[in-house]
Amino acid sequence: MARAFVGLGANLGPKEVTILRAVDQLGAEPGVEVLALSRLRETDPVGKVDQPQFLNAAVAVETTLAPRELLDALLRIERELGRTRDGERFGPRTIDLDLLLYADDVVDEPGLRVPHPRLHERRFALEPLAELQPDAEIPGRGPVSEVLAQLD
Repeated sequence: MARAFVGLGANLGPKEVTILRAVDQLGAEPGVEVLALSRLRETDPVGKVDQPQFLNAAVAVETTLAPRELLDALLRIERELGRTRDGERFGPRTIDLDLLLYADDVVDEPGLRVPHPRLHERRFALEPLAELQPDAEIPGRGPVSEVLAQLD
């Protein structure tokens, strides 16, 4: 079993309901056990700022799935919850599930990079991750709590 962390975000529709449904669906995946969910927090959009505020969280899971299999499950859950990828990048979305960390692994494959390539610069992802496990290591960058402190 590997411990992984998934970032969750939404800024369209019933955001809290959608995030909680995503967590439920993730926990129902064979080979995935949800360990903890951070508190939900409202955050300002990054990049394209002319859009509604986001609701963000993170979830810790134990999984027997390989990183690519876990990503495939996340993408399937997004689709099932109404996520489409035909809009603009960083635009509004019903749900966004990002594989932030997978054990201490570093993965760089087409369509899959772990740790998430912008994790170290995203307060909205680091804060809920730090709430769940402040000493979690971001490979090549250090503990989450220290990376978060560097943003101040």
